[in-house]
Amino acid sequence: MKRLVVATALVAVFSLSLCGVLFTLSAASDYAIALTNEINCTSQDISDSISPQETPVKNNTAISNSSAKSLDFSTSAQSAVVMERSSRRVLFAKNSDAHLPMASTTKIVTALTVLNHANLDDVVEVSPKAVGIEGSSIYLRAGEHLTVKELLYGLMLRSGNDSAVALALHVAGSIEAFAEMMNETARAAGCSDSNFVNPHGLHDNEHYTSAHDLAVLTCVALNNEDFREIVSTKSVRISNEGMEYDRVLINKNKLLSNFTDADGVKTGYTKKAGRCFVGSATRDGMQVVVVVLNCGPMFEETADMLNTAFANYHLEMVIPQNKVCGSRLEKGKNVYYFCPERFSYPVTDGESLTTEIALESKTPTIKALLNGQTVFERQLVKYN
Repeated sequence: MKRLVVATALVAVFSLSLCGVLFTLSAASDYAIALTNEINCTSQDISDSISPQETPVKNNTAISNSSAKSLDFSTSAQSAVVMERSSRRVLFAKNSDAHLPMASTTKIVTALTVLNHANLDDVVEVSPKAVGIEGSSIYLRAGEHLTVKELLYGLMLRSGNDSAVALALHVAGSIEAFAEMMNETARAAGCSDSNFVNPHGLHDNEHYTSAHDLAVLTCVALNNEDFREIVSTKSVRISNEGMEYDRVLINKNKLLSNFTDADGVKTGYTKKAGRCFVGSATRDGMQVVVVVLNCGPMFEETADMLNTAFANYHLEMVIPQNKVCGSRLEKGKNVYYFCPERFSYPVTDGESLTTEIALESKTPTIKALLNGQTVFERQLVKYN
């Protein structure tokens, strides 16, 4: 089927607005009409909210991990990644696929797995197996009762290893079964450089991740509203059954207090892993995640890399949500197609975003391209 050229004189003419530009298209027969056009979509109407709709839908999306030009990112970390959350574009990477221990940043995956399989209001009776776990603790006592949400606060604010075990046993019945659920969480996110054998991150030679995997898993977790609420909390009171006072939990993440717009996520340390940290901040609608593994000045270098990201990138909306992308004749009727989700992408000076729409195929699609390279592809939906 031949492609139609805009403004060609044919039988029927109609107009539609696409990303703010008026196109005139033509229809010539009772057969389906194909339209393939490249347009610039430079709308800056970016919502300050963090919506899962910004994340491309699995199986309908082809994203290339397009790396940006070299900018002033630097770190002493053994491994590091700077990633924009909604698109998961890597803005900076250092040794990012290396398999390394990650200490308590493990608990990002623990929390995500729990949120996927338990209700926040579920009441957990603390098992004796969760008491006296080495390392960081909120000092749980056998037999006391807390909600899943309270234990998640203990997990993410105070890095409670006892909270991690209590949650794992509640969700899966055993540490081994919960670790397999964590690995399923990683596989579902497309991560292949991670293996989890416990929910707390205490050292085990078979327990590892990569900075890139950890960044992706954090981006997935940050799509969850409850996760965002918990990891952005500076302090909270939770129950302390049988005692006359509550537990007061102060977040160990100093970035929340020392960096404007910081909103997460988790610290970690073991002797073998070194100081590990995942930090995030949102500015002008763009959320950036930084992962540093084995990094002495982890807070300071994370802040520097966040500042570099915000100084050099802005989030550009390429495809507005529910935007009509074209139409074609089907059985003598004009049928419109639209993209049900919006897509935004971080860009820096000198980069160009364009879109291509193809209606001639059996499954109409829209693509977003960065300097000609596909970074997003979505099947269009028929408007009824």
